[in-house]
Amino acid sequence: MLIELLPPTDLLLILCAVAFIAGYIDAIAGGGGLLTVPALLTAGLPPHLVLGTNKLAATFGSLTASLTYYRKRLFNPRYWRRSLGYTAIGALLGTLVVDQLSTSLLEKLLPILILLAAIYTLFNRIQPDDRLQLPAQNSKLFWQQRLQGLTLGFYDGVAGPGTGAFWMVSSMAMYKINLLLTSGVARTMNFISNGFSLVAFMALGHVNYVLGIAMGLCLMLGAFLGAHSAIRFGSKFIRPVFISVVIAIALRLAWQAWSNT
Repeated sequence: MLIELLPPTDLLLILCAVAFIAGYIDAIAGGGGLLTVPALLTAGLPPHLVLGTNKLAATFGSLTASLTYYRKRLFNPRYWRRSLGYTAIGALLGTLVVDQLSTSLLEKLLPILILLAAIYTLFNRIQPDDRLQLPAQNSKLFWQQRLQGLTLGFYDGVAGPGTGAFWMVSSMAMYKINLLLTSGVARTMNFISNGFSLVAFMALGHVNYVLGIAMGLCLMLGAFLGAHSAIRFGSKFIRPVFISVVIAIALRLAWQAWSNT
């Protein structure tokens, strides 16, 4: 039976608790959707409504986390302005064409790509936390930011799982910055892609506002605590959490994609 507009209190409390935990994890390493999407599906929402409602809730959390990193000077909007703009464009395009794309191949390849991201982070030399200088702007960097933003924004609009992981790993590889800066980039870009994708879902009528706002408020609290934990304890805390979350995402997606074949 589909969930009503006003869900039962016990169900709402469970979903809000899941959202709080997801917000905490997501602010550190991404992957909050690994918890919230299955929870919403279990609650009885149809898939398209799950995606839209999850985007609404996730926007609350990613906004809180991104503001926290910005206030701690771990994200420079001016430096990343091209990434911001192209991420927004990619997210809108991805959401609008999602029904036209065949995602079966992507669902099978995605766990492998995400697992490779974890392996890269495990063996890659991490820059020290006190090294906060960004690489100098140049023409190559301009195109990197455009391509990165458009590609990952589009992916987040189409699917979503692992977007934060891809932002962190690709940013470390392309710009040679530390985990604190990559976390600031990933959380902010997640907010942009979530927000613009949400606009498209709202226009299509695929959002349960009661659940989305209730879970979003709990995500905000979790994200606030998670971002402050990451900033306080640095890469020694972020790295194992990130690798654990990414491996969990990969295993979950692999089971989901391959269990029926």
